[in-house]
Order: sequence, then structure tokens, then C-alpha cells
Amino acid sequence: MDPVLLVVIIVAVLLVGGVGAFFLRSGRDHVPTIDPASTDAADRAIDSADPTSDVDVAQVDDEMAVDPEPETEPEPEPEPEPEPEPEPATFRSRLGKARSAMSGYLSSVVGRGDANAETWDELEEALVRADVGVAASMEILDAVRTRAEAEKVTDGSAIIDLVKGEMKTRLGGQDLSLAEGGDPSVWLFVGVNGVGKTTTIGKIATREVAEGRNIVLAAGDTFRAAAAEQLTMWADRSGAAIIRGGEGADPSSVIFDAVEHAAANGADVVLADTAGRLHTKTNLMNELAKVRRVAEKGAGTVTETLLVIDATTGQNGLIQAREFTQAADLTGVVLTKLDGSAKGGIVVAVQNELGIPVKLVGLGEGAHDLIPFDANEFVDALFE
Repeated sequence: MDPVLLVVIIVAVLLVGGVGAFFLRSGRDHVPTIDPASTDAADRAIDSADPTSDVDVAQVDDEMAVDPEPETEPEPEPEPEPEPEPEPATFRSRLGKARSAMSGYLSSVVGRGDANAETWDELEEALVRADVGVAASMEILDAVRTRAEAEKVTDGSAIIDLVKGEMKTRLGGQDLSLAEGGDPSVWLFVGVNGVGKTTTIGKIATREVAEGRNIVLAAGDTFRAAAAEQLTMWADRSGAAIIRGGEGADPSSVIFDAVEHAAANGADVVLADTAGRLHTKTNLMNELAKVRRVAEKGAGTVTETLLVIDATTGQNGLIQAREFTQAADLTGVVLTKLDGSAKGGIVVAVQNELGIPVKLVGLGEGAHDLIPFDANEFVDALFE
């Protein structure tokens, strides 16, 4: 290449590069100047445009605060409704099973109209079904037949009325009160295991304490630990006092201690539980005779000896009554579980054969379901 041309090119390149560098440096070094006065004016304009610049923050907070809603008092819980009083036990409402056992035969008697031989057979079957017993049933019907012939009564319904009247006569006329006469009086309760003897004592204690009497319970069934525990529960529930001994203790000594405790504390009555082994065991009968003798050694007087019978056992209850009468000189019978039995006629059998009145009957589980026996109500409930 021509040396002159090369020099020209180099010079041209250097000139162009120098001019570009000059302009680039000039652009970096140039900073625009801001007038301080104009800046202050702009700040004042912004401040004047701020809507909150003259507002009291505390005042704003007060105005924005929301008053709390007043607290509402909780609604009182509704008082629980009192439990309805249990309906009082009645013979009519509780003797359904015994009534059903007789109803078919009685319906046949009524439907037949005038009486004939079948009428008397069906009446006897009805009474036997209710566990009146063969002997007692025949005696009742013999008396009714004689009266029907004398009064010329032939209608089936009228004859049934005569049967009811005869039964009421045989069951009535007895002193059904629980006798007193000692300081204290002693009521002995006897019977085999499982008939409801201890429960019966508890129910009577509940009734007597509610009537304002001072009652002492004697846990004389020392052969069965559960009996003492059960009687203690009834004592706590009823408010009666209780005297008990250790398991296997002498029953007579426990009852004697209870009588002495009652005498010292002015109690009215001692309700004494006794052992309840099978009535076929001679030793039990001897023990009961001893209990009665010991109970009267101190201040007390035995004014009642009550045999407790389970109505569902039927004629077996009559056997028990015979055995216990020989050992304990019974004054009355308490018939339990009558509401669950079709054998309510045992009431008639006991009074007819032994002359021992049924004084109390159990018509349910409640404490108030043990009620005095009423011959008229019982017979009416059995037939209607």
C-alpha cells in the first residue's frame, strides 16, 4: 500500500476516536442544576395537598372506634321437670296374670247362662288354676252351691257373684294391723332364702320411718353375707339404725343386741331378719325358736312373727307355712311378688287351712308397692 495513504487512514481513525471520547466524557460530567427555591415550593404544595396534615389522629381514632355491643345475659337453664309420682299400686292393676288364669273358665260360666254340672266343674278349675288349692276350692264351691239352691240362683253371672262373696267372707274379718306393745316391739321376719324377706324388711322400714317412727334393723341372717349388706343399704336409704354382727355370728345375739340398742335409744320397733335355709332342715326351725326366746329376754316383746312367702311358689308356700308355724308361732303372712304370679289364690289357701291372715302383699319392686292386704279389692281384681 502507498505509505502516504496509510498515514492518512491512521490520522482519520485517531480523529474520529478522539471526537467520540470527548462527547462521551462531556455527557457524564454534565449534572442538571435544581433551584432550591423551586424545591421548597414543591414541598409546600405537597403539604397543602395532604388531607391528613391538619387532622388530630387521636380524634380520628375516637371517631372510628366502634362502641362494643352490650353483653347479653345468658338465658337461665330451664328447671328440670319433677319426676312424676309413681302410680300407687293397686290389686286391679297388678293382678293381670292371676286374672288371666281364671278368665277363660269364668267366661264359659257366664256364656252358658243357667248353671249345670259343667258350671261347677269350670268354677273349680278356675280356682285351682289360681292356686286356691283343691281343698279350699271345694269348700268354697260347696258353700256357694248350698246357698244358690236355697236362693234359687241359676244364672252363671249370679253364681260367680256368690263365689266372690264367699271368698271375701273367708278372707275378711281378720286383724291385719301390725301389733305393738313392747318397749320396743319386735317384729320377726322368717322364711326361706329367695322369697324377698330382707327386701320386705327394708320396705317396711321405709314406710315406718316416713311416718315418724324410730326404727332399728337387726341383721340376724348371719349365714348369708349379702343379707347384711342388703339390709345396711336399706337402713341407709330409709334412715333407720342397724345392728349387725360378723359373718357366722350367733343370730340370737345380734337380735338381742339390736333390742337392747333400741331400748336404750327409745326406738319404737325392731325389725329382725332371720336365717332362711330350707324349711326341711330341723336345725333352722330350732334356731328360729331360739331367736324368739332370746328376743324377749331383755326389754323387747315379740309382737309379730311374719312369714314371707313368694307368691310364685304357689302351694309350696303353704307347705312352708305349715313348717314355720310349728317353729315360730306365726302371726301373719307377707306375700311377695303377687304382681308377677298367676297363683294369687295362695292367699285363700293359707288363711283357709292355717287361719293365718295375709297382712301385707308385694305388688311391685318399689318401696311403696308393699301394701296392706284388702280382701274386697283382692277378690274383685281376681275376677274382673
